[in-house]
Amino acid sequence: MPGPILEARGLHKHFGHLHVLKGVDLLVQERELVFVIGPSGSGKSTLLRCLNRLEEPSAGSITVDGIDLLDRRTDINKARQRIGMVFQSFNLYPHMTALGNVALALRKVQGRGRAEAEARAREALDRVHLADRAGHYPGQLSGGQQQRVAIARAIALEPRVMLFDEPTSALDPELVGGVLAAMRELRESGMTMVVVSHEMGFARAAADRVIFMDGGRIVEQGPPAAIFGAPQEERTRAFIGQIERNHA
Repeated sequence: MPGPILEARGLHKHFGHLHVLKGVDLLVQERELVFVIGPSGSGKSTLLRCLNRLEEPSAGSITVDGIDLLDRRTDINKARQRIGMVFQSFNLYPHMTALGNVALALRKVQGRGRAEAEARAREALDRVHLADRAGHYPGQLSGGQQQRVAIARAIALEPRVMLFDEPTSALDPELVGGVLAAMRELRESGMTMVVVSHEMGFARAAADRVIFMDGGRIVEQGPPAAIFGAPQEERTRAFIGQIERNHA
């Protein structure tokens, strides 16, 4: 079996006196969809942000597709092209069309010419079923459509791994389905994905592995059926039970 496409070892992160990540080990295999769950403040989003060095880890190692992200000699901007990131907020330029937003990254980051960038951008928009919205500005799109443009912007760069940080939490409930459908299609196309989200139904249906974090540590991990159906750790049981009560 080939080695993991993403490997983090002994990750620690301090914000001043606050110790947010406390020795996290994470291995993600190619084509795997890993879902990270846990209470607010457990370190989930900080972990994602460390994985592409939006936050600098205080200690530990991170390797993506064979590249040591924490080696001073690594060109982090080049390495980040291998790690797509989709945030809670869409971060689209309001004065640019959907096509322009997606093509901009291809031109600025990869140095592609306008025609090639726009052709690739159209392909990416088509993958998230927004080809017919290429000429629309963000203000003319629903929140769910804007988030799908953000996904298209990330996948246009052809990353090896995609990180999703609460991609649906800013959306009205009726708009969530389109984003989850786009993520499900990405997963079916073979994209490696690490997802932080409260969409437990999606985790049960689509994840290969679910990781439960609490207090800056990975408390338990396993297949969705094990984590949701028969969690071993008391903290996991309490968290899953609270979610089920909230949705009863």
